Amino acid sequence: MRAQFKAVAVGAGYFSDFHYEAWTRIPEVALTAVHNRTESKAREKMAAYGIERYYADWREMIDRERPDFVDIVTPPETHAEICAYAAERGVHIVCQKPLAPTFAQSRRIVEATRGVRFMVHENFRWQPWHRRIKAIQREGAIGDFTHVYFRMRTGDGWGPDAYLSRQPFFRSYPRLLIYETGVHFIDTFRYLLGEAREAYAHLRRLNPVIRGEDAGQVFFKFENGATALLDANRYNEGESANPRYTFGRMRIDASGGHLELDTEANLRIKPLGRTAADIVYCHENRGFAGDCVYALQRHFTDCLLSGEPFESTGEDYLQTLAVVEAVYESAGKGEVVRL
Repeated sequence: MRAQFKAVAVGAGYFSDFHYEAWTRIPEVALTAVHNRTESKAREKMAAYGIERYYADWREMIDRERPDFVDIVTPPETHAEICAYAAERGVHIVCQKPLAPTFAQSRRIVEATRGVRFMVHENFRWQPWHRRIKAIQREGAIGDFTHVYFRMRTGDGWGPDAYLSRQPFFRSYPRLLIYETGVHFIDTFRYLLGEAREAYAHLRRLNPVIRGEDAGQVFFKFENGATALLDANRYNEGESANPRYTFGRMRIDASGGHLELDTEANLRIKPLGRTAADIVYCHENRGFAGDCVYALQRHFTDCLLSGEPFESTGEDYLQTLAVVEAVYESAGKGEVVRL
């Protein structure tokens, strides 16, 4: 199949590998050029994924390549300038999260990109277990979801060398756990339960070598009366061989039973009064966390082809970020914050 969309990318850090590898499996997209501040890193990606051209200036890359869209895989403080420049030239955008360092800056990005197709690369809701859980919810197999509990222990943030080998910039974030990781779960809770209306949070820092928080518990109440509890910690370890596959365990209580997800992505369902059963579904330890990056980028491409709206539009993602702000406000005040 001949590629229907020409794309360029900005950023060649750790997570860009997942983006670039996924694009190689989407035949409608040709990734033709890349920019990164460190040229040697960009050259490594070019060799690995068949990208033809390197640009020392991302503005020149956008102007010369005239792509259909740009894939932004850079630190959040760089997103506003790149997004605005691309949007002014009619270039569609898929942009990694965190969207920006502050909510106000995130809102400005959304406003600046209204003239093009803009999607936030929020990939956790695209993990295959969450898609299967959503299908079960729609089928009504155990009734209405009433409570979600997620427990995360990634164990990648302890010791003096925490995060240095993969994402060293985590160490300097003034906000870490919720801003960088918890936002994924907040977005997933919204995907499953609708809009949050209350948040109550306790956050703390366990590792003194980092700047932001790395542990906490957050309780959410949703518009439909459902609740959720995020019990998250990047310091302590779990026992999974790959703690970054599902990122933890989940239990969902419902009016007619419950669901459980374990760290190996096994799903089990138990309707009230009946025997529990395993749920057979397709998931693969490929790419990142069940190949969710590919699933998101496949969705992005399909929507460009069809004209259908993205799941994670800029306007929708601001609602996720508003919940993030409420969590930090609650932790600071020590009280429930209503949205």
